[in-house]
Amino acid sequence: MTLKPDDEVSIVACPDGPLLVRGDVPILTPDGEPLPRRRRTVALCRCGKSTIKPYCDGTHKTIGFRTEPELPA
Repeated sequence: MTLKPDDEVSIVACPDGPLLVRGDVPILTPDGEPLPRRRRTVALCRCGKSTIKPYCDGTHKTIGFRTEPELPA
């Protein structure tokens, strides 16, 4: 998939779930190598238990992963 530079970029932290990354954002390995992107939107693991890291595989649901509530501004 080729992403256009003018695509809107957003990162959404799903409550008790992954980070949804939309738009032209490179996803890199720890060595700095780009990972292939086949979709405009990808879900990145936040629970640390996914078997397909850095991507989410839904494991957060089965382990009961919970994010901290936002503090008032």
